[in-house]
Amino acid sequence: MSAQRIAVIGAGSWGTALVKLLSSNTEHVGWWVRRPETIEHIRKYGHNPDYISAAQFDVARLDMDSDIHTVVKAADVLVIAVPSAFLKTTMDQLDPAELKGKVVFSAVKGIVPETNQIVGDYLFKHWNVAEHDFGVICGPCHAEEVAMERLSYLTIACQDTEKAKTMGATLNGRFMKTTLSDDIYGTEYAAILKNVIAVCAGISVGLGYGDNFRAVLVSRAIQEIERFVAAVHPIARDINEPAYLGDLLVTAYSTFSRNREFGNMVGKGYSVRAAQLEMNMVAEGYFAVKCVHAINERLKVDMPITESTYRMLYERMAPLMEMRLLSERLA
Repeated sequence: MSAQRIAVIGAGSWGTALVKLLSSNTEHVGWWVRRPETIEHIRKYGHNPDYISAAQFDVARLDMDSDIHTVVKAADVLVIAVPSAFLKTTMDQLDPAELKGKVVFSAVKGIVPETNQIVGDYLFKHWNVAEHDFGVICGPCHAEEVAMERLSYLTIACQDTEKAKTMGATLNGRFMKTTLSDDIYGTEYAAILKNVIAVCAGISVGLGYGDNFRAVLVSRAIQEIERFVAAVHPIARDINEPAYLGDLLVTAYSTFSRNREFGNMVGKGYSVRAAQLEMNMVAEGYFAVKCVHAINERLKVDMPITESTYRMLYERMAPLMEMRLLSERLA
C-alpha cells in the first residue's frame, strides 16, 4: 500500500485538512473537488477559499478534478470526507465496479440518513467493499488545528493491521501522531454519538449552564456511548481511549466544534432552520440524533442525553424545559 496512490473525496474543512496532511508525506494526492472554480482558486492561490483557508498547499502535489470518476479511477486508496448528509448523493455518481479492489477509509463521522447505517455498513452492503479493505480515520482532531499545525492525534481503525499501519504512517508528521485500532464499528458509532452530545452541550451553553453542569453531562455521556457501542458491537474495548473519550471531550468543549456551536445557537433561541442557515458547515449531530433514535427504538439502550437532544431538535420541546428534565436524570 505504501506505493499506492491516495485520493480524498470531499473539499470541506476535514477533507481540506486531510489533503494538507497527506500532501506533506506523499508526492501526489488525488482530490475530488466538486466545484471547478474552487479548483482554479486553489491552483492560483494555494488554499481552499471556502474552508480552512489558512492551510497552504504545494499545488504541484495535488491532482485535483471535479470529475469524481477520474479521481477514483486513478487512486488505489480512497479517503471519503464528505458530510454524511451528502454521502449517498456523492456515491451515487459512481458504479460499485469502480470501487473494486480499492481500499476505502472513512473520515465522515456521521450516519447515512437515507439508510440509518454507519459508513462502513453502507459500503459493505451497497458498494461491495470488503471489511478488510475498509478503515476509519477518527479521533480528537479539529480541522482548524490541523491547518494551524498544532499537535494533534488521530486513530486509524482497520481490521487489516498492515493497512492501518500504512495509513497511519502516511498521516504521521511533526504535528500529527497516529494510533491504531481494529474497532471499525465502535469508533464509527462513537464518532457519531459525540456529535450528538456536543449539540446537547452547546444547547446547555446557550441556555447559560456552566462548566460544572457540562462536566457531569460529558461524564454521563461517555457511559451512554459505552452502553450503545456495546449493544451494537460487543467486543472488548477501552472507552477511555482517545478515539472515544478524547473525541467526545474535544467536540463537547472546543469552540471549533460546529456541533457545539449549532447547539449553542439553538440554546440561545434560534430555530433549527435558522441555526443551519447561519452556519457554513454541516452539524453532523443534527442528522445523527434522528438516526440513532431510530436505531435505538430496536435496541432499547438507556440514552437519556441522546433522547433529550432528539426531543429538542425534532419534537420542538423547549430547550429550557428539556434541559431541566435532563439535569434531574444526570444526578
